[in-house]
Amino acid sequence: MKSRLLGGIAALLLAVVGAVLLVVYVQGADARAVKGLDPVNVLVVNDAIPAGTKAEDLGSRVQLKSMPQSAVAEGALHELAAQNGKVTAVNLAPGEQLIASRLVAPGELVPGTVPAPDGMTEVTFLLTPERILGGRLAAGDKVTVYTSFKTDEAAPAGTSIPAGSKQSTGLLFHDVLVIAVQQAPPATQKAGSTSADPAVAMPNGSAFVTVARSDADASKMVYSAEFGTLWLAKQTDTTKKSNPPVTTFGGLY
Repeated sequence: MKSRLLGGIAALLLAVVGAVLLVVYVQGADARAVKGLDPVNVLVVNDAIPAGTKAEDLGSRVQLKSMPQSAVAEGALHELAAQNGKVTAVNLAPGEQLIASRLVAPGELVPGTVPAPDGMTEVTFLLTPERILGGRLAAGDKVTVYTSFKTDEAAPAGTSIPAGSKQSTGLLFHDVLVIAVQQAPPATQKAGSTSADPAVAMPNGSAFVTVARSDADASKMVYSAEFGTLWLAKQTDTTKKSNPPVTTFGGLY
């Protein structure tokens, strides 16, 4: 009787120890998974931060967060000590990593511009209002670039343009960052108009639009502007991106 009692107690103790070990193992599973991916501590934005905010004022608006090395953006910061005297170059959204290139010297923060990403080329084009959303594009926007060509000779065989076509429009790039837009202020309101008029004021003339792109892509845009025409379409957060074929008169309908 006594031996059976001792056996029962031993079995109960083993069950309790096994349950405790199982709970500890499960609780540590996430930590072990992250540890196996070489976790790195980086600063992540807590609240929306406007451009021009001093680095010294970012302390309570960012926090250190551990994440896998593969998820860490190039240039992500893990401390602010070396950033004193700088300001944010662009608006920062909650959840994004704080990247070194987003902090610049105050003198580099030109009103109405955003910095070009590292490694990118800045190039400027003179475009008429209808090619830039009626002049409503602004620094920080991302656009889709279309190009149109009209030639005296028909397109040769072997290209993406149907053989024989003399006019064509095609999608050149998605996600082109607008660095700056320089244009004359909108035309003054006509006599008798009020500020409540729903119409958007018309811009005065063409505008200089500066974009950031690789040198190879910039070369294609320069060629298109030199020998054809460019058309910019503003993207939104929900814009669906596809790869449509080149449009010609024969394929339009």
